[in-house]
Amino acid sequence: MSDDHDGVPELLAAWAFGALQPADEKAVPLHLAGCESCAAEAERLRETVRLLDGPPGIPEQAAMNNGSALSEGVLAAALRARPTAPRVAAHAAPYAAAVTGLTALLREVDGHRPWGTPVVHDWDVRDTVGHLIAADGELARLVGVPAHAPASWSTAEMPWEEAWEARTADTIAYERTRSPEETVAAWSAQSSALLATPEARDPERASHATTMLGVRLPVADHFLGRAFETWIHTVDIGRALGLAVPPPVEAHLGQMVRLAVRMLGLALGPAAPPVLFAVTGVGGDPQWVLGSEGEPVRGELALQAVDFCLLVGGRHTPTSVPRGVVGDEEAVHHVLERAASLAWL
Repeated sequence: MSDDHDGVPELLAAWAFGALQPADEKAVPLHLAGCESCAAEAERLRETVRLLDGPPGIPEQAAMNNGSALSEGVLAAALRARPTAPRVAAHAAPYAAAVTGLTALLREVDGHRPWGTPVVHDWDVRDTVGHLIAADGELARLVGVPAHAPASWSTAEMPWEEAWEARTADTIAYERTRSPEETVAAWSAQSSALLATPEARDPERASHATTMLGVRLPVADHFLGRAFETWIHTVDIGRALGLAVPPPVEAHLGQMVRLAVRMLGLALGPAAPPVLFAVTGVGGDPQWVLGSEGEPVRGELALQAVDFCLLVGGRHTPTSVPRGVVGDEEAVHHVLERAASLAWL
């Protein structure tokens, strides 16, 4: 296989779940035999699946109580139904995988786990999917995909925050008039349409910058943003239902981390006290100096990749996130506060 892994990293989750398409069943094992990094990631994912399934003989209630395993039969049903992510360019692969993960989780929401289960804010499961319809709809409009959200009273003259709140509230209110199955079908159709666009498959088409929700970024980065939010809300739904949700594969997690670091650097600006920021749990454990370039580093901050994403996603606070700190604690806390301020999910 070629040096760029021929798209194998985005297939590893499906490989771990035993849900590869027939065309990939031979190619992926052949690549793993000759690629140490992909093989290590594949083993990590397979171990995650083993933990999700739980040790043999654990009763269903005990597995649900410890929060780390799906009951026998529940996972098996999810695996049978779990689709593989569509073939897209590298920038859209994390979103494709996040859609695949949420699709599998939503198949568990029926009967035993009601749609009305509270999830986050004042939303239940269906409301959370409705919120994702509205959020994905922002990108859909930019790339010419017909949005599934209803008409909104928001206007172009509104500040983007006010307009966004209006659109998401209108979408959730509309979805509450429909069945959960209709809401999920609308979300699925819209996400599939996004992944079928030229912008999802052609890096050059996705390189042009456009403004969405107050932030001007290349379309490729907006796809990463959609992956980030879809995964965060999948975690929210999983937690509410008592089902563990694994983190994104390392390659996708690294893409999300690097986008979040760029946004954090912009939020801090060039005058902030400089801090050496290290993220562990993604390839190479990357480091950045954030803040001023004209003075010595005042402090050091280390976060696990998943914890950093949960902080930026509003699921950790500056004081609750597990962290390693050396040096000027005030400078480090400033970085943590700015990271938390990025959350709008």
